[in-house]
Amino acid sequence: MAREYPSHPVVGVGAVVVRDGRALIIRRAHEPRKGEWSLPGGHLDLGESLIDAVRREVKEETGLEVHPGPIIETFDRVHRDPDGRVRFHFVIVDFVCEAPSGEAVAGSDAEAVAWVTASELDGYGVNAHAAAVIRKGLEYSFPS
Repeated sequence: MAREYPSHPVVGVGAVVVRDGRALIIRRAHEPRKGEWSLPGGHLDLGESLIDAVRREVKEETGLEVHPGPIIETFDRVHRDPDGRVRFHFVIVDFVCEAPSGEAVAGSDAEAVAWVTASELDGYGVNAHAAAVIRKGLEYSFPS
């Protein structure tokens, strides 16, 4: 199914990847929101579980293997073109994830990666909704 001008909403996943009090953000390489800093994530493939999708997307975009924790946010995002037609419609499920090791590098859908604290989000221009989700993820305590 097409992501641009879809016939139905597209399901996506996002990951608040945390390590040592910082969250991993990526600068998006493609529309929608090309050039913006946000969470790693992407679409759910047919037959794929949400957990498998979040692992795959983080690996593709950052090179990191993650251990997904709980869902921390579910929302929809609709982008319309100047004529009012739905250009993108995503239903996104965000997970908080651990990345105990490895170095993050920009992969397939990312121009750059950065580890940031909650106080650094504004300096990267992270949109208010993504910043709120990231802050929520940074507050989560993984069981030992």
